Amino acid sequence: MQKGIKIIFHIDMNAFYASCAMIKEPYLKNKVFAIGGPTSSAKGVLSTASYKARKLGIHAAMSMAEALKIYPRLTVVPVDFPFYRQKSEEFIDLLKTYSPLIQQASIDEAYIDVTERSKEIHPLKLAKEIQTRIYNELKLPCSIGIAPTLFLAKMASDLKKPMGISVIRKRDVEKILYPMDIKDLFGIGKQTAPRLKNLGIETIGDFMNVNNFDKIMKIMKPKTYEGYRDEVLGKGNDIVDPDKYKIPKSISSESTFNYDVSESKIILDELNVQLEEAHRRLKKHQMKAKTVGFKLKKSDFSIITRSTTLKEHTNDLVVLKDALETLFYDIYENEKLRLVGATLSNLITENDVKMPFDLFTYDKFEWLLWYNLVGDFIWQYKKCYRG
Repeated sequence: MQKGIKIIFHIDMNAFYASCAMIKEPYLKNKVFAIGGPTSSAKGVLSTASYKARKLGIHAAMSMAEALKIYPRLTVVPVDFPFYRQKSEEFIDLLKTYSPLIQQASIDEAYIDVTERSKEIHPLKLAKEIQTRIYNELKLPCSIGIAPTLFLAKMASDLKKPMGISVIRKRDVEKILYPMDIKDLFGIGKQTAPRLKNLGIETIGDFMNVNNFDKIMKIMKPKTYEGYRDEVLGKGNDIVDPDKYKIPKSISSESTFNYDVSESKIILDELNVQLEEAHRRLKKHQMKAKTVGFKLKKSDFSIITRSTTLKEHTNDLVVLKDALETLFYDIYENEKLRLVGATLSNLITENDVKMPFDLFTYDKFEWLLWYNLVGDFIWQYKKCYRG
């Protein structure tokens, strides 16, 4: 890397949920398996697949029925959010031993600015050291992309999986990125890529060719296109911001009355106003909550706090309000209050909640879920081998 150029790693866990499953259940290493499970309709979809399963054509977002049709002996493992979060925290803690400049992009990937550390050790050697430590100490395989910007580092980490280390310098962009399929351009959505292909834009090189500008403008705004061009050419963001995607542990909102209030309806109305504000911020962070509670400050300045935990994470305001109202009427005894506040906690990102299976449903209806799963399995097995 040239002097004065940032050195940024994008570290991407390989098949993270599947890797976590093998840590908990080592026997899975020799199995073709996927993570997922039945939904409330007893028709499951997969959240991820092991590499052995991927080689057979099984992938994330595939229905359980489709996967079992491809491989009837597929082992399906239920998701385990708490364990995934634990391993994610261990991963980030390990990275902190190399640099304070870490930007966690999701539960299984992070950017780290190692510009200063690379003055003492070659970036490739450093990347290999980090990759080896993550694997040896955490039992997690990862791929690492090295580049002068976040975008190029992300593109680099996708080049070799699993356990790859790749470098993209600005001077290498045309040679490495231009031949790639347009669908592999980071940020191009699943809907946009086919539309570009319909216009004859098959590769990133086609996308970067200014002669195709008029074609591309049929489906993309000029500012968006120029933004992509700058990123591909290495003119994008090179600042690793530790706080950019920082996930709050709880969200709360409170308000002080102009005078002491003891009328329950007025208090509950104000609690709902504060809950709505907390809910707005919950949605802004694209999160869901499992615990809702309140804070009441009495006229003598003593404080009452209570909370209730729901059966599953949600961002449904009606559900949250119902829970808060029930909790309030169970506790409130007509005390005079000067302050009320609502709190949402036990948070999780919407991406995690979108998993097709949750532990709380599993715990409560384990027998029913596995009954349905076995039923689907038998049906698919008979269908595959009928005749």
